[in-house]
Amino acid sequence: MIIAQRMLTLKNDGQDIKIPIRIYAPERQDLHWICRFEIGWPQQTVERWGAGNDAIQALLIALQMIGAETYASDYHEAGHLSWLAPGRGYGFPVASNIRDLLIGDDKKFF
Repeated sequence: MIIAQRMLTLKNDGQDIKIPIRIYAPERQDLHWICRFEIGWPQQTVERWGAGNDAIQALLIALQMIGAETYASDYHEAGHLSWLAPGRGYGFPVASNIRDLLIGDDKKFF
């Protein structure tokens, strides 16, 4: 079950391409939990999951993985990716080792 969704925008040759991000409800997997997510990049949809000791940790890890995936993308590097407005960030936390990539509001609040 999808519990949250966000649409990023990719500017490509004067067109706005919607990049959907879908987060699914955490689910128990044996002794741990996972939280699945999808990022609908233009070339392919990436499906991954964060894992943790409980549902909250799995959700947090999934959110950080989404942040890492967006900030490490070629679209971010080229400056073509946005959420609310260009340069404001994407609203996802990242692990401390890549915080230097953050921009805009993300840089202030994460």
